[in-house]
Amino acid sequence: MSGSTNSRTLSLADIAAAVNATLCGDGSIQITGAAPIESAGSSDISFVANPRYAKFVATTGAGALVLDMQSDCSRIPVIRHRNPYLIFAKVIDLLYAEPVLVEPGISPQAIVENGASIADGCAVGALCHVGRGAKIGEGTKLVSSVYVGRDVTIGRNCLIHPGVRILHRTKIGDNVIIHSGAVIGSDGFGFAHSEAGHKKIRQIGWVEIGSDVEIGANTTIDRGALGPTRIGRGTKIDNLVQIAHNVEIGEHCLIVSQVGISGSTKLGNYVVLAGQVGLVGHIELGAGVQVGAQSGVSHSIPAGEKYFGYPAREIMESKRIEAALRRLPELLKRVKKLESER
Repeated sequence: MSGSTNSRTLSLADIAAAVNATLCGDGSIQITGAAPIESAGSSDISFVANPRYAKFVATTGAGALVLDMQSDCSRIPVIRHRNPYLIFAKVIDLLYAEPVLVEPGISPQAIVENGASIADGCAVGALCHVGRGAKIGEGTKLVSSVYVGRDVTIGRNCLIHPGVRILHRTKIGDNVIIHSGAVIGSDGFGFAHSEAGHKKIRQIGWVEIGSDVEIGANTTIDRGALGPTRIGRGTKIDNLVQIAHNVEIGEHCLIVSQVGISGSTKLGNYVVLAGQVGLVGHIELGAGVQVGAQSGVSHSIPAGEKYFGYPAREIMESKRIEAALRRLPELLKRVKKLESER
């Protein structure tokens, strides 16, 4: 990020005060950008939140660091906080202005159908299409080539990146961010077998997305077969995630890339699904459940549990099984030796 034309110059003392962190060292140093700890320069600020990067504290060329309250560093100025990752995120907000992705108003190259309602302060970029009966709240931005279907509702201060498709009857809250290529409200995957082949079951539901949700690039969220597919307030969804019809995701969940959630599955609040987790349909994961990467979940999981593996098991059980499997080659040698001695 260092050297960006969008960056501001601030003293370290001003930064520490603005983010409510503890300053240790010379606060007069001028910070012009942020950069990785391995490559930062003398006017950059960097951070350590993961212990594996602690080794760079002694050699970094950064002008200042964001650290936790315990890590040792006396060679350069530091601002300290118990959550350095959060503080560094706030530092980025201070140093770098939000880019202007689309100009205010409605582009003459956009299509707005009769009966659509676009509030004051919105920005609708070139090649966007807003369908009849759609309602877009104050301050929302459609950057470019965004399709908003009929009777869609989008709240205030949302940011919809290029190439997003929001299909009919979808309901979106305030402060939602949707990244490029996402498709919201497409058909669920429903077919009835017959002698003539597979009969498509029309999906006549919709999607509801709560406020403060973020949805990654090329993620797909199917509308309900009957009734809604729901994404709860504050949930963050990574790129390339598939959420099937009538799934219900609670508040403040984290869904990492390439997760697939089958139809009618329910997630409680604060559930974490790591990368490439797969969930079968019609199960429930209780509040606070965490599932490790590449796990396959085929049954409901009670609140607060941690699961891992394929098939997914309680995490300590999975670790014991993995430890036993590592010993298997040696155990087989011992069995063969015993059999040969009979």
